[in-house]
Amino acid sequence: MLLKNVKIMIPFCRTIEEGKKVLGVMESFGLKRTKNDLEVYVMAEIPSNILLAKKFAQLFDGFSIGSNDLTQLTLGLDRDSAIVSNLFDENDEAVVNLIRYLIEMAHLQGVKVGLCGQAPSDNPKFAHF
Repeated sequence: MLLKNVKIMIPFCRTIEEGKKVLGVMESFGLKRTKNDLEVYVMAEIPSNILLAKKFAQLFDGFSIGSNDLTQLTLGLDRDSAIVSNLFDENDEAVVNLIRYLIEMAHLQGVKVGLCGQAPSDNPKFAHF
């Protein structure tokens, strides 16, 4: 469609190798990073995305922090389960530390980072953080 304002976001990209494979498949269909200003972001919703942020930043143009999934996977719970949903908290110290670390690493690597999920919608202080 010759659009030049599209950013693709890759969800649940668990490993660097998986990221390379996804980019390779995209390229085989003519969707190459930087061609026609195409940007490809990785969703940062798995702790491995953050722990390997420097390496992910070398593959992708930016990160989009998925606060809902990141919280669930960091705390090991299902927010839709009546049994443990009360433990779901994006303000948990572990989640906040992961987000802070990712932001710092993204900035050091010169890539963009954004935030999506319920936390910034429900809590303006979280969005400000």
